[in-house]
Amino acid sequence: MNFRRFDNKRPDFERLEEIFAVLAKYEFIDIVKKTGLKNTFGRIFRSRKNFVEELDASAPERILLVFEELGTTFIKFGQILSMRPDIVGVDIANELAKLQDKVPPDSFKSIKKEIENELERPLDEIFQKFYEVPIASASIAQVHMAILHDGTKVAVKVQRPNIIDHVKKDLIIMRYLGGLLERRISNLRYYNISGVIDEFERALIKELDFELEARNMEKFGSFFENNSHICVPKNYKDYSTIKVLTMEYIKGVKITEIEGSDVKADGPTLAKLGAECYFKQIFKYGFFHGDPHPGNLLVKDGNVLCFIDFGIMGHLDMDFISTIMELFVYIFDNDVNGIINQLLYMEIIDDTVDIQSLKYDLIDLLDEFYGAEIQNIGGFINEFSAPDLIEKYKIQLPKDFILLGKVLNQLDDIGLGLDPNFNLVDVAKPLIKKLLAKRLNPLNILNYKTQYLFELQHISKDLPRTISQTLLKAKKGEIGIEMRLESLDKFSIKLDKMVDRISIALIISSLIVGSSLVLQSGRGIPISALGFSTIGSIIFIIATILAVILVVNILRR
Repeated sequence: MNFRRFDNKRPDFERLEEIFAVLAKYEFIDIVKKTGLKNTFGRIFRSRKNFVEELDASAPERILLVFEELGTTFIKFGQILSMRPDIVGVDIANELAKLQDKVPPDSFKSIKKEIENELERPLDEIFQKFYEVPIASASIAQVHMAILHDGTKVAVKVQRPNIIDHVKKDLIIMRYLGGLLERRISNLRYYNISGVIDEFERALIKELDFELEARNMEKFGSFFENNSHICVPKNYKDYSTIKVLTMEYIKGVKITEIEGSDVKADGPTLAKLGAECYFKQIFKYGFFHGDPHPGNLLVKDGNVLCFIDFGIMGHLDMDFISTIMELFVYIFDNDVNGIINQLLYMEIIDDTVDIQSLKYDLIDLLDEFYGAEIQNIGGFINEFSAPDLIEKYKIQLPKDFILLGKVLNQLDDIGLGLDPNFNLVDVAKPLIKKLLAKRLNPLNILNYKTQYLFELQHISKDLPRTISQTLLKAKKGEIGIEMRLESLDKFSIKLDKMVDRISIALIISSLIVGSSLVLQSGRGIPISALGFSTIGSIIFIIATILAVILVVNILRR
């Protein structure tokens, strides 16, 4: 599934007019002006019915209302932007995190048609019973409960009809507007709006692919299959396609609603269990559930935590995990110098940064999140991702680093809701230090990935030949050393002037000494008044004049 082939299509101006009308309604006329299209859609601004009377909401709140009113694609885009405080700022990111992906369900008739088209048989042949009223309804899909013919109760996630066409139309408009704004507002180029839209498109494509979600669910489940406190739904492949996902029905309550429910569970136990589970996902497996809002975390009797909805997943490679763990240790220890060195090593900042200024900013930032010790690592990451710091220090944050901050922030909120004394860092510290100790163990070389073993094999196989070829070239005199120095041309010019000046001084000195010897020898035509040689006198006078000129030039410089 790829939308990029639609990049050069002309945007749908009817839909574009709807978007501009919503922007005008919530007092974002300046954005429309900056696109240069205000005159094209002037009637929007001439009609007062397009405006909300006495709108007192702040800018972040109005942005939230815009995204909600514009529907599916923009709701999803807002959710992605909520993970990018480095672009939109912490206040807007926090507001966009409130976006509720809930819309009225499509008719049962259209959903039935979609299922039958995908599974290529009548609905009553697929399910013994299919409940027409959905148990959940979101912008991309809705979920119905059903019973298979063997009596198994399942949840069926069905993609909304025509949703892909609708998303494509909005993506074309986003690219069109993004390009206009980047060309007209120079400051936006730094934030790479086109790149953000690319990132959004990739995330949306993944979320629209239910086969990928099924694979994510199976992979995630394999990590915790022996953990009786972690539950992952089973996928029924024979009843699933790219647009229909049939999975085990999980009967539980939201993790934030266990108090007062029939579920036998303990808040503090669940808070610690959930945090440990997440840190294992992140630092042990490098594959973590990227959307841990309460609706995706269900609880069953006996403190069993169930994960659902695997459309957004975070991926971290092993090298990055090691560097992140090291960074976290420095943060836990309130070691500002260590944090800066680690950021340099990770190439999040470069050596052109004003280290002293960054140090003061990090001290201020750590003070916000420290009591006796740091309390909220996710909040620290989110604040570090703020646009003012990003721009000031030209910080280059990896995408999954920002997602990690959002996830940890959500975990902290959920944990504190379950246990007022919960501290995410208390759970993270021992686990991270244990995993780091294991990675630093010299015997860990035995656990290297296959790719590293292959690389070592290639190096050992090619090394003798490489050494032989190098020695042969050295013997033939074919090895040269190339040196590159910045500002080498300027250095050469200065060096040439110095050498010239020394040469002239030596010549003048030689002339003075030589002429003195000639004068004393009395050779040549003598000057009767002085008794000196004519030739020696002339040479001496020339040398003296040159010496004076050289001294004057040196003094001038």
